[in-house]
Amino acid sequence: MSSTLRFFTACLATALLLPTQAWAQATPTPNRVDGYGAPTTTAAGPANPANPANHGETELNILTSYYSQDGNKGAVEGGTGTQQLTDLTPTIILNVPLDSATRISANLGLDYYASASTDRIDQVTSSPSSSDTRFHLDLGLTRQLADKRTIVGIGAGASTEYDYRSFNVAASWARASADGNRELSIAAQAFFDQATLIRPEELRTNGRREDGTDTRQSYNLNIVYAQVLSQRLQVAVSTELVAQRGLLSTPFHRVYFKETGDALGKAKTELLPRQRYKYPVGLRLTYYTTDLVQVRGFYRFYNDNFGITAHTFELETPVKVTPFFVLYPFYRYHTQSAATYFAPYLQHSTADTYYTSDYDLAGFSANKLGLGLRYSPVYGLSRFKTPFGGRVAKFKALDLRYAYYRQSTGLTASLISADLSFTMP
Repeated sequence: MSSTLRFFTACLATALLLPTQAWAQATPTPNRVDGYGAPTTTAAGPANPANPANHGETELNILTSYYSQDGNKGAVEGGTGTQQLTDLTPTIILNVPLDSATRISANLGLDYYASASTDRIDQVTSSPSSSDTRFHLDLGLTRQLADKRTIVGIGAGASTEYDYRSFNVAASWARASADGNRELSIAAQAFFDQATLIRPEELRTNGRREDGTDTRQSYNLNIVYAQVLSQRLQVAVSTELVAQRGLLSTPFHRVYFKETGDALGKAKTELLPRQRYKYPVGLRLTYYTTDLVQVRGFYRFYNDNFGITAHTFELETPVKVTPFFVLYPFYRYHTQSAATYFAPYLQHSTADTYYTSDYDLAGFSANKLGLGLRYSPVYGLSRFKTPFGGRVAKFKALDLRYAYYRQSTGLTASLISADLSFTMP
């Protein structure tokens, strides 16, 4: 398989798989700024294993991001109130070769957030809900088969935070054509989650903050077909099917009704169906206009049984300023219709079967604009000895990225992220 196509397919698989996982596991990831998931990275992980053919080096990526948002349509207060939130996400991704065909991988990190909106669960400031930390660990094993064209993988992981526990298992298969110009990859993942039910203070019936537990199961199937059409043009078509059942509501989201008004105690907790199916389809094109400039385009159509239809367009244009220094401006436009069960503050009727005022399920359009830079000298940025037998590690590359996001609902956000890449023989 050509190295160009392998790299292209790996980047695509990660970009598509990670957002799906973010929706499926635990509470919605706080640093979601585009309607689909956490910021993506091209670093390999259990859901997107590293290429076992690169058996000579151990790879280490240290990633971190800082996210900040503000708005005035918080779901905790029924579609009104602050949406202020900050989130810090340090992560370590390690890929270790066992032999020429097998690698193991580990993805370890945490999300620490401080949220003024969830602080309103108890109608007081500085409550226990104002901040939380989620810890996660994913492990994976990949092996290149004897035909040198097929890679299989398995993985498992877990995450935990104050009110949520999640466990997942994964399997993947990818096969390239004999000439290396085509590849089909299939990845499946299942999440088994348990949530502690926390209701708004005035709606608690037992006087306790925690009111039992509930479960959620999510099943994801990702299929990607990638092909090199010409020396300059590559294309990939993908789908990422998701089936969820169990607790899909957030118990501490209030909903106020037009018949009863906004008096404290007249709200109900958000109620959504216990089954959801998502049917996205994506098309990605990469065109090498010159040796120094690429154009990467992406379109995604999304539909689900909640009534949401969405369209997403992305454009990224990496430019080689020098052989080792790349700038990549990017732009993303997203638009979606409202879920059948959504209505703004005081617009729901008490006769409604299901109801939410969470603006993640509203109709809106959004723009995300940013700039990234990558510096990767052929001999690395630096070398240093490690405690592991005196072996020499190489600081291989540095990737920095900034994005600004604005939603038609008034939500704004900024994201700064960094990826430090190291290798060790």
